[in-house]
Amino acid sequence: MSRFNRIATPIEDLLLIERQQIGDERGFFSRLFCREELTDFGATGAIAQINHTMTKAEGTVRGLHFQRPPFDEAKFVSCVAGAVFDIAVDMRPNSPTYLRWHGEVLSMENARSMMIPGGFAHGFQTLTDNCELIYLHDKPHTPMAEGGLNPLDPLLGIVWPLAVTQMSSRDAGFAYLTHDGS
Repeated sequence: MSRFNRIATPIEDLLLIERQQIGDERGFFSRLFCREELTDFGATGAIAQINHTMTKAEGTVRGLHFQRPPFDEAKFVSCVAGAVFDIAVDMRPNSPTYLRWHGEVLSMENARSMMIPGGFAHGFQTLTDNCELIYLHDKPHTPMAEGGLNPLDPLLGIVWPLAVTQMSSRDAGFAYLTHDGS
């Protein structure tokens, strides 16, 4: 019996994973990751790095970050406190969905995670105060390979559910894309 349900998204290889929660009057138990079960969904099972973020204010946007090949990393992203609108943008140049984005609400309550393959930019907007996310990465962060997309780029056309109240100067400073995708 799997403790995970796989939900396809409109972008190939980008998956929404629903974690089964087993609960009683004390609370619940939920498996966050299982190499054996998630390998069937495309996970390599390799975890090179685990990151934890906490964002204090509702409406804050973080991202859209990516690693350039050959350092592009797959991420398994889960919200363990609060709620976020999680976004992945397809950055794979030969993909039929190149520069298309997909977003999902992730929260402790809905027990959903995004399985984001390498070749995608990732970011999120907090829908509540005090949001915490756990990221499992299949490769370590490589500073010389990091890049980003401007979360407000009209070419991407991301529809953030709330007014953007905070964003780092770094994220706001990422250049807009041109119409040829560069």
